[in-house]
Amino acid sequence: MTRTAVVICPGRGTYNKPELGYLHRHHAGRMEMFRSFDAIRADANQKSVTELDSASRFTVSTYSRGDVASPLIYAASLADAQALAKDIDVVAVTGNSMGWYIALAAAGALSPQDGFRVVNTMGTLMQEQLIGGQLVYPFVGDDWKNDPARKAELLADVARINAAQGCDLALSIDLGGMLVLAGNEAGLKAFEASQPTVQERFPMRLANHAAFHTSLQAPVAAEGRARLPVSLFTQPDRPMIDGRGKIWWPGACDPQALWDYTLGHQVTKAYDFTHAIQTAAREFAPDLFIVTGPGATLGGAVAQSLALGNWRGMGDKAQFQALQAEDPFLVSMGRDDQRALVIP
Repeated sequence: MTRTAVVICPGRGTYNKPELGYLHRHHAGRMEMFRSFDAIRADANQKSVTELDSASRFTVSTYSRGDVASPLIYAASLADAQALAKDIDVVAVTGNSMGWYIALAAAGALSPQDGFRVVNTMGTLMQEQLIGGQLVYPFVGDDWKNDPARKAELLADVARINAAQGCDLALSIDLGGMLVLAGNEAGLKAFEASQPTVQERFPMRLANHAAFHTSLQAPVAAEGRARLPVSLFTQPDRPMIDGRGKIWWPGACDPQALWDYTLGHQVTKAYDFTHAIQTAAREFAPDLFIVTGPGATLGGAVAQSLALGNWRGMGDKAQFQALQAEDPFLVSMGRDDQRALVIP
């Protein structure tokens, strides 16, 4: 019997120490594709993804860099999307932040190699310019119950700080029960000073992350458009849900518009991952939500997004856990216990 699935591709921050060796461990049969990525890296005088993945030691200073993390995450995530069992019918593809680039390749709007060119180019540009930074802060408690008043309060504080002299701060990603905020150092520090520490770790700065999805990235977007031609983009084979919750349908995509969104709005405006997941649930009603590797941290944001949307009547963490225990519908391929549910 066929199982329908929405595939969700992760963004930055998902290739960490436990993921070292992911390509070789899970995808030894896809080395030919990885070597084609290595050739693209070689042309840019960059270390190959297979060499980075097979290193004996993981260091945050190296592996959190945009020009290292992005290509590794792309290779791992795309290979996972290609490895799904035959009985899984992928009805739509989406992703978080950089995961949108991977979604384009997973859905066929970019070839594997052209998708790699997009990811490697943008990851390198982000690292070279490293404009601003990011932090994460939750607006829900441990129970995940929606708290729109708290969210509004936090966003009002962001707007207040952004209006202050010398401060840049904006919503970067709407990520389930979390707000990812981005700005310059003054803006980030002002937010950290204005909000209490919660759950013993937030507000949390993200290492080597620029002010993604804000107007501060306009120079990166412009350089990306200059280096990546519209001719790379084509009609997808599967529907894609972008960072606004818009669906791009096969046979009805304007490649120019897709290029323009990907290297324009997607880079410089807030990314609404929550809305993308809720659109996926509402419009495609899949049996499974499959989060490709590497890592498994995005699973929580997917679950929170579904709870915030009251999907299948669940409105908090306990209700999600009960439904998930009864019949697992959220599968993170970065977790060995769940990976086995969706690969041959």
